[in-house]
Amino acid sequence: MSKLTLLYKNKILLYSFIFSLGLLSSFGLPPYNFFYINFFSYPAFLWALLFYSKDKVSSFNIGWIFGFGYFISNLYWITNSLTFEDIFKPLIPFALVLLPLFLGLFYGLSTLIFCLTNPKKNFLSILILTTSLSIFEYIRSFIFGGFPWNLIAFSFVNYLEFVQLLSIIGTYAFNSIIILLFLIPTILFFNYTKKIKISISIFSVLLILTNYFWGHLNLKKYERIEKKDLGFTIKIISPKININRYFQNENPNELILELIDISEPNSSNETLFIFPEGILSTIYFEDLKKFKNLFFNNFSAKHKIILGMNIYENKKIYNSLVLLDNELNILGEYHKNKLVPFGEFLPFEKTLSQMGFKKITQGYHSYSADNKRDLIRLNGFNFIPLICYEIIYSGNLNKSKDDYDFIINISEDGWFGNSIGPYQHYSHSIFRSIEEGKPVIRSSNNGVSAFINPTGQVFKKILTTDKGFIMFNSFKKTNKTIFSSYGNKIFFYFLFIYISLIFFFKKRGN
Repeated sequence: MSKLTLLYKNKILLYSFIFSLGLLSSFGLPPYNFFYINFFSYPAFLWALLFYSKDKVSSFNIGWIFGFGYFISNLYWITNSLTFEDIFKPLIPFALVLLPLFLGLFYGLSTLIFCLTNPKKNFLSILILTTSLSIFEYIRSFIFGGFPWNLIAFSFVNYLEFVQLLSIIGTYAFNSIIILLFLIPTILFFNYTKKIKISISIFSVLLILTNYFWGHLNLKKYERIEKKDLGFTIKIISPKININRYFQNENPNELILELIDISEPNSSNETLFIFPEGILSTIYFEDLKKFKNLFFNNFSAKHKIILGMNIYENKKIYNSLVLLDNELNILGEYHKNKLVPFGEFLPFEKTLSQMGFKKITQGYHSYSADNKRDLIRLNGFNFIPLICYEIIYSGNLNKSKDDYDFIINISEDGWFGNSIGPYQHYSHSIFRSIEEGKPVIRSSNNGVSAFINPTGQVFKKILTTDKGFIMFNSFKKTNKTIFSSYGNKIFFYFLFIYISLIFFFKKRGN
């Protein structure tokens, strides 16, 4: 019995191989970024589909198991959020397995659609799988609130020349190109002449090099832009306060003093201090006013403060970002739009709460989501506020018609623990900066804090293991990008091209 026959008959061996391919692909993602692994894993994945998927069930299973292997290795950190309270600890094995299994369904549905097209061992199969995966990755990013985490496109987050294309086409169209790129080596195993294989390979390399040199020129172009003085200083504070302290009823007075000590306020310098999300999450904003003297005595009239706070308003609790003066007057306010299921609100709360469940973050009542995202305005500059994982959503960030200058992202990444999670979260900030053509100011507790310019270059960052602040007083003003003007409509233009090519090749018999 040949090895191929054994592999075909032994489904356990086959599915273990597929699972291993998904596992291998995940190492292309941050913080590893071994993107070249996918030039093997994706062609092997397609080849397994073409050779072993003899029916709809096996096709679906191959995609599902590949997706399960892909997600289980890069989302394990989610279980860390269940370790803070005993009520959640029994759920850890389920969370570890069920979420990757659910996300893997989108890969399974992709390969099921692929099977229904009756694919052959030719270039058409590459186009069909690219299109199918691209569509379901887009659906995954929006359905049930969406979770666009760890698209394979993030394999290139450290290679800025390649990802400058985001400013034109955005994340989802770029993701479809990356899938196509990773699948192209499968051509070598198809029954084409050597001339055709070489021609396709050379054409693919030329496109890659063209994109690289265009990206390189884009980076050089940005370097020639003159800096604009802000007229004040921005301090991004990264305090690294242990998240366990939120569950220990610590005195807010001590915590505020610690934050003041880290931020080193100078009364003579006009400064905007940006603190992370939920840094004082044990109290509401109304309670913060009890500590007004601490702010008034340590910050001057020249200081403004951006702070993540819980706000109780109209019988609702909001996870909010507020702009304050040194007397704690609210100068600007934003309530989070995208809430984390189970983290910030409990789905089917009336039913599940009776069973003893609650949201993972402290407190029993769910947060409420707002639907407005007004610009935060200060000294003639406009800021788009994003709280925590709102930074992972591509397109439609700016709900105002006005132009803006910065994206502010405040976050609490302590829920991820000492894992790869904070680095994955941070990588989305780089994609958003390039897409929107705007600098990202990121203040994270127990995560990566950074100032990222509109080309994705990091001016300075503070890692998860450190605390301190990043300070700057100038930036380079840039125009709106093509993507920021058209958004994810561009992705559908790409789908139209792929589908048109599929029909063309089918009509021409490939």
